[in-house]
Amino acid sequence: MTDFSLPELLAPAGGREQLEAAVLYGADAVYLGGSALSLRAKCQGFDGPELEQAVRYAHTAGVRVYYCLNALPFDEHMPFVERQLEALPELGVDGLIAADPGVIRLARRLCPSIELHLSTQAHSVNASAVEFWQEFGVTRINLARELGREAMERLIRRFPGMEFEVFVHGAMCLSLSGHCLLSAWANQRAANLGLCTQPCRFEYRGLTLTVEEALRRDGPFLDITQGEDFSAIWAPMDLCLVRWMKDITAMGPAALKLEGRTKSGGYVAQVTDVYRTAMARAAQLKDDASAPTEEDFVTELFHTASRPLCSGFFLPERRVETVPEGFRPRPVVARVVAPSGQDGWQIQVRSPWHAGDDAAILLPGMRRPVLRAGRYTLENHRGEKVDRLNPGTTGVLYCEEENLRAGLYIRA
Repeated sequence: MTDFSLPELLAPAGGREQLEAAVLYGADAVYLGGSALSLRAKCQGFDGPELEQAVRYAHTAGVRVYYCLNALPFDEHMPFVERQLEALPELGVDGLIAADPGVIRLARRLCPSIELHLSTQAHSVNASAVEFWQEFGVTRINLARELGREAMERLIRRFPGMEFEVFVHGAMCLSLSGHCLLSAWANQRAANLGLCTQPCRFEYRGLTLTVEEALRRDGPFLDITQGEDFSAIWAPMDLCLVRWMKDITAMGPAALKLEGRTKSGGYVAQVTDVYRTAMARAAQLKDDASAPTEEDFVTELFHTASRPLCSGFFLPERRVETVPEGFRPRPVVARVVAPSGQDGWQIQVRSPWHAGDDAAILLPGMRRPVLRAGRYTLENHRGEKVDRLNPGTTGVLYCEEENLRAGLYIRA
């Protein structure tokens, strides 16, 4: 861990770029999976030599690696599960994240040297469940997102010998910790095998629903009328607990977890950077007037948000974050790859980048030096000066900013 007084910051790594972003922007540990049975089949994943290389890269930076095998497999999947479990010790992973009792039972026999971490899929919400998994050899439990602050704190205080993870940011599922059949029913893609198509995020129309409670009979308990436009009527908001870092770290969890293994490297970089900085601020003994504030953290996260941000079940009364007046989200336009000649940097373009726009370099610690329009130039892959670079292309950025280095992202 970066600091003994702080929990581990655990970031997602859906592919190599996301792994590098998590490490560069301050993660203490990453969680990743292979191409199958890791609950995120749509992300790139790591198999065989790629996984070994990823572990080596992370360990060189002092970052731990947890391998996800947290699907709920059927019998026909078990030979694959056994092969994966047998390979883990030689690959050097620091922990296994699993949810299915059968997978955990096999792990105890086939890779007993690997720490066992219980996935949120197991939906751990009470002390008896913690005792059960503790007896079964689990060393860390990811607490269900349906728990409130007081319930989390009670469990953490009651079991000092058990490590606990708390999800602090990212997508929430329509069902209990991911136990959803909607994708399997609608699209023949089972969520609990990592194939969820997220139909709760789809847009629908034509719904009219009025529900009245029988005893009170005091009018509609729930009244929904959907107009002609399509709307994502079932989509949950995203969790965002950055405001409560002092409270959460004071509980004493082993790790704070960020959701997002299907997200881009730019997303992982920004969210990891915000929470790393917020945790450092929470550990300060006195306030630093120059340090980012809670409002700064939330505003920064709006650059990554595709849905409203809220406190989930953490508080007795849910808080929904309000977008600041006049706020304009700025996308990541490029990732810095390598130096290119004098004052030049090779870049991978992710969103349309107009040379007439101010740009911001995303430096760890939520530092955002500005590249003013007119004080930098862009070249395309043919070496031609251009006013615009398009996503999916490569180019060269020329500027005098001395803080640039490989792996950083730029917004504009």
